[in-house]
Amino acid sequence: MANYLAQFQTIKNSCDHLIIAVEDVSDLWPIVKARFEERLPIKRACLNNKTRNPVYVEQLPAEFILTTDSRLRSRFPQEQSVFWFREPYATVVLVTCEDLDEFKTILKPRLKLIVQNDEREWFIVFVSKAHPSNDQATKLAKKIYAKLEVDFSSKKRERCCKLDIHGSEPSFWEDLDSKIVESIRNTLDRRIQFYEDEIRKFSEQRLMPVWNFCNFFILKESLAFMFEMAHLHEDSLREYDELDICYLETVNTTATKHREFGGVDHGDDQAALLKPGYKPLSQIVQDDSFREFEFRQYLFACQTKLLFKLNRSVEVASRGYSFVISFSKTLALHENTLSFCMREVWVITACLALINATISHYKDGIVAPDVEKEFYRLQGDLYSLSRIKFMRLAYLIGYGAHIERSPVNSAALSMLPWPKPAVWPLVPPDASSEVLAKEKMVFQANPRVKHFGIQRKPLPLEPSVLLREANRRRASLSAGNMFEMLDGRPGFTDGSGLDSSLRVSPLKGNVSSMSRTNSSPGNFETTVDRPMRLSEIQVADEHALHQTISDPDLWKSLSSLEGFEQKYLELTKGAADNYHRSWWKRHGVVLDGEIAAVCYKNGNYDLAAKSYEKVCALYAGEGWQDLLAEVLPNLAECQKILNDQAGYLSSCVRLLSLDKGLFLTKERQAFQSEVVRLAHSEMKHPVPLDVSSLITFSGNPGPPLELCDGDPGTLSVTVWSGFPDDITLDSLNLTLVTTSSVDEGVKAIKSSSTIILNPGRNNIILDLPPQKPGSYVLGVLTGQIGHLMFRSHSFSKGGPADSDDFMSYEKPTRPILKVFKPRALVDLAAAVSSALLMNEPQWIGLIVKPVNYSLKGAVLHVDTGPGLKIEESYGIEMERYTKVMQSAGDNGHAHDAGEGCSSVAEEFMQLTLTDGKVQLPDWASNINSVLWLPVRAVDDRLARGSSSVTPQTQSIVDGMRTIALKLEFGITHNQTFERTVAVHFTDPFHVSTRVADRCKDGTLLLQVILHSQVKATLTIYDAWLDLQGGFVHIGQGNGRPTSSFFPLVISPSSRAGILFGIRLGNLTTGGEADPDSILNIRYGISGDRTVGAHTLVAVENSESVGDKQNFLFRSALVLQRPVLDPCLAVGFLPLPSGGLRVGQLINMKWRIERLKDFEENADSCDNAEVLYEINANPENWMIAGRKRGHVSLSEKQGSRIIISIICVPLVAGYVRPPQLGLPNIDEANLSCNPAGPHLICVLPPALSSSFCIPA
Repeated sequence: MANYLAQFQTIKNSCDHLIIAVEDVSDLWPIVKARFEERLPIKRACLNNKTRNPVYVEQLPAEFILTTDSRLRSRFPQEQSVFWFREPYATVVLVTCEDLDEFKTILKPRLKLIVQNDEREWFIVFVSKAHPSNDQATKLAKKIYAKLEVDFSSKKRERCCKLDIHGSEPSFWEDLDSKIVESIRNTLDRRIQFYEDEIRKFSEQRLMPVWNFCNFFILKESLAFMFEMAHLHEDSLREYDELDICYLETVNTTATKHREFGGVDHGDDQAALLKPGYKPLSQIVQDDSFREFEFRQYLFACQTKLLFKLNRSVEVASRGYSFVISFSKTLALHENTLSFCMREVWVITACLALINATISHYKDGIVAPDVEKEFYRLQGDLYSLSRIKFMRLAYLIGYGAHIERSPVNSAALSMLPWPKPAVWPLVPPDASSEVLAKEKMVFQANPRVKHFGIQRKPLPLEPSVLLREANRRRASLSAGNMFEMLDGRPGFTDGSGLDSSLRVSPLKGNVSSMSRTNSSPGNFETTVDRPMRLSEIQVADEHALHQTISDPDLWKSLSSLEGFEQKYLELTKGAADNYHRSWWKRHGVVLDGEIAAVCYKNGNYDLAAKSYEKVCALYAGEGWQDLLAEVLPNLAECQKILNDQAGYLSSCVRLLSLDKGLFLTKERQAFQSEVVRLAHSEMKHPVPLDVSSLITFSGNPGPPLELCDGDPGTLSVTVWSGFPDDITLDSLNLTLVTTSSVDEGVKAIKSSSTIILNPGRNNIILDLPPQKPGSYVLGVLTGQIGHLMFRSHSFSKGGPADSDDFMSYEKPTRPILKVFKPRALVDLAAAVSSALLMNEPQWIGLIVKPVNYSLKGAVLHVDTGPGLKIEESYGIEMERYTKVMQSAGDNGHAHDAGEGCSSVAEEFMQLTLTDGKVQLPDWASNINSVLWLPVRAVDDRLARGSSSVTPQTQSIVDGMRTIALKLEFGITHNQTFERTVAVHFTDPFHVSTRVADRCKDGTLLLQVILHSQVKATLTIYDAWLDLQGGFVHIGQGNGRPTSSFFPLVISPSSRAGILFGIRLGNLTTGGEADPDSILNIRYGISGDRTVGAHTLVAVENSESVGDKQNFLFRSALVLQRPVLDPCLAVGFLPLPSGGLRVGQLINMKWRIERLKDFEENADSCDNAEVLYEINANPENWMIAGRKRGHVSLSEKQGSRIIISIICVPLVAGYVRPPQLGLPNIDEANLSCNPAGPHLICVLPPALSSSFCIPA
């Protein structure tokens, strides 16, 4: 079966569609050919895949071929089983007949003979030539077609269809398509089953000696190709995947005998991943299998072709990258049999071929965004891989000095091993001029000197020294003398690069050295070849690469330095652009740095600076300071060349901000000198410079500074400087940000002098102006160095650091300042809550209580309210106040000092009141103290007593007086505290009276009760009563009590009684009589000012202790004549029994009767007329008649009179009736029996018939 490989390849190249055989029985094909071929390709064909699931093929290519065609007649029977996929998938039998006898005798037997082959899928197309106008011919054609259906169709399957040439039958073409598709589907199912059975048989023999992979491959690929012709690409791809796995298992089997790998022909260096027909299969067959190098590429090319047909370019890129990586490892295993650098060249061509193919087949917008990003990521990987291999080839031929020794290039090339040929290439005999040119190029290649004089060991671009590796792999030298290889130059270090190893003098002659072979360590050869110099190695490598590389474009890129730079830039840009469009944007940014190096070399500093900025931003964001230290000086150099002063300053600051171990001290000093130089120069466009990474700050350890609203202070701030030397700040500002409101709480603190920052930790004291209440954290540090404005947003941890260089960037920061709201910085309160004496000088105690705040230099403003004045003739006293608190930790206002507390005068001072202000002494600034003010409460009203009939109605507000206090304190008297203190003043007594007894002779015993209203002891020395008219004293008539108990002592809150004997007298008719009785009391007081009412100021200040000063208290008493013998009686007459209604007229009557004769009561009654008055609520009653008038009443005892009035009730319910009053008659002379009810019931008005509507 393996002999059919060439024929199999030919069949595959010539047959790419399905074949439909046409059996033209009646020579009809020339007539219907055009119309049949118009139906191709077949639309929406439903086929079965390998798992027998239906699959719709949008366009199924096919071709109609006559059975008499040579393409079907030239096949041998033994080929059919192998190449069954090219056999017809359906047979269309074209017949026509116009005679029924001819059908029975000739056509029918012939058709039976044609369709007797069960392996073919066939159906009959009957072509009717009858014209529609010929009814007889039309009927005969229908009859023959009916016979044809009966003979060749069945219930299970319709195998006949009719085509009318002269008519239009669209249903025929649909029927034709369905029958063709059905035949193809059945044939395809049968052939799939056949191939599966054959493949299963071969698979069972894999471990047997008779196993032949070529036979298995032909069957497997025949099945895959058949799927591909049927456009079942998924099934075809699956077959190739299984074939690839089976081949790898066959190759990796240990029992397999050694086979040739391949890849030794010219042109094999160019990858054939997309060229299935690059080499015929017959050329790569070896025994019972294929050469691995060509065959694996062939399988991948077949898979790629199917993936492109499925529009899966992303999968091509993914599979291609994985295949290149794995196949590159396979090439490494056979590198000693391949040409020099065959592996690197193949990888480059494979990556570039995959990139071009996938880009040309990829369509934007037809895949999901994530898939699109993955596609560009794979493109970037392919570009990056080819870029690395290309740099390796360039390094081998002497372009290493022109490759940027960046971290990414060093990481890639230093881990990439050298080529491992069996023998390293030798220098051609006529290449002496080329060797000299290489050495000249090495000497002319000046290494790039970094800005600021930064000295760095160049990063290596080689895994080991190329000089040693090449000489070690020479045929006659396994290990050379390193000293001889370097022409006796000491100091060479492995991996140091070109600077130390490439400068070999071409004039040096051969130096004898001792070499050692691999066979025996102890055997030394007698003839030893001279080790090659590096320039000779590069020339040898270039000649060997020229023999290996067959791609003219690739060789052109390596034949000159300009071509190398152009190709290198192309590959780098391709990788960077694709990485930027994927989600691996960081890879793209890193490669931008390589593009920037080329731009810098070519003098395009603007593009170089932009690319370097991207790279620096990436490294800084990731915290890769070692990498940042490599790139940032390059950015600074570009910015300096472009005269970008702002960017150059920022780069210098960022260089200073890196770890100190990355640069030498002199290098960091050079950075600082550049910053200072630019800061003091005239900048065209000065911009604020952010030094957050270089200068950080924090508050000092410990609790935050606490101030009160309006208080200034000093704030200590710790500033860390990352500069290597001292630096002078012309100004320094620090903002404070409140934690509650950013908009309202930003305050700036300015330094008043120049500040010099030392390297490391610095403590700075700033004057703090008054701030608003709130909690503040450090905001932004700004300042000026020369003409340069700088700012820093970084915060340092305020805890103790191990060294002065300690810097931290922890957030959130803790509060540095707390400004309290206007709180209880001080408290002013009255020392005594009990009442003081009215109209007498008294001490008012004011407790001054500082609350964790100093009152040094405080001034108290005193302003008394109405009814209160300060007795300026007496001095003001202040003493220390000690109070027993009710609970520990109580910081509230002062409590009453009268009960349960003690006060001790520890310090005492006389103060002076000047313009209403008192200067508080310094000793009272931090302690609780009491300020005593001499005041007098003035009240010109006469005190009035009460009785059981008229109880006491005095309000506490009547004796209330206020003192407005304003305390100014603080360092600059910026703090004020205002409070109005209320003080209660009262009379010493409250007087109440009652009649204790009435004697038979008309004498009344009047009891006067004295209630003490102060917390002091009162002593009564004398008391007398001045009576009003109508009352007289008994006895001597001097108004003294009936019995004398004076002096009478009354304790605080106690009562005492005094009896007076009085009797009724005649009312005076002429002159002005006193309306009230006056009680006069001469008393004395004994009390303590810390408790309440106390000894008067005059008494306390009296020089004579034995003098007694008595005071007079007067109170008005209201005495009423008792109702014992009234003159008149007033009665309310009953209302009608029918009830009252709203709107009804009512006659209300009152009766007045004289109880005594006129002679006995001449003083109290009128002689003939009585004044009356009716009082009624106008909302409830309407009065008809006079409301006020005089009526005549006889002066004789028993005389009567009736007063009537007509009224109308206005509202229903319980209302108060009108009331009768006698204004000129004293209430003591009236007797009500009763004068009227309190409430009466008024009914609603009756219904009115005028508003009723008859039914």
